[in-house]
Amino acid sequence: MENSHFPSFQTLPIFLLFLLLIISDQTQIFSAASRIPKSPAGIRTNTEYVRTSCTTTSYPRLCYNSLSVYAGKIKTNPKTLALAALHVNLAAARSSAASMRRLAKTHGLRRREASAIYDCVEEVGDSVFELQRAVRELGRPRGYDFGGLISDIETWVSSALTDEETCMEGFGGWAVNGFSVKAKVRRHIVRVAHLTSNSLALINSYASSAAAEEGVLP
Repeated sequence: MENSHFPSFQTLPIFLLFLLLIISDQTQIFSAASRIPKSPAGIRTNTEYVRTSCTTTSYPRLCYNSLSVYAGKIKTNPKTLALAALHVNLAAARSSAASMRRLAKTHGLRRREASAIYDCVEEVGDSVFELQRAVRELGRPRGYDFGGLISDIETWVSSALTDEETCMEGFGGWAVNGFSVKAKVRRHIVRVAHLTSNSLALINSYASSAAAEEGVLP
């Protein structure tokens, strides 16, 4: 008796044709799958670039935590990395200035405390202005005087860092009564100062990498 589970001799060519079509479809599927971009690997590469670049800064953990979320846009571009650091830095400085303005209006502050906070707000305001200039200029295409431009940007960011440090100096040597105000101001300003330090380091790294390119425009 003929086994009904296997194709007969007469239907064998048709059976083979279907089998070949199935194999062909599977081959096309695997071939298409192989052309799909390996985004997880790309994401890891971008994130690792941020992590490695942040090791050149004074506060690498803060650097990585503040910039890794932008790794997809930064990719492996040192200029974009430095620009992202400046944008994060500027946003933090603006937020701190606003918080300290509110703090200066706290009921019950002594005159010396309020005066020091207002002085600090002014210093951070100067810092915001200098960081804005740095963001604007770094965002421009590279011109013929790239060295001069980088020097100006480094000067502005260094000045911003000095302003932030001056803010804290206004609270130096205070008695215990001023500790709570000093702690609140410090909480705002220290993070900004650390971000500014990191921005300066990443700008320096970008300048070094650009110089190594021997005049190739980004």
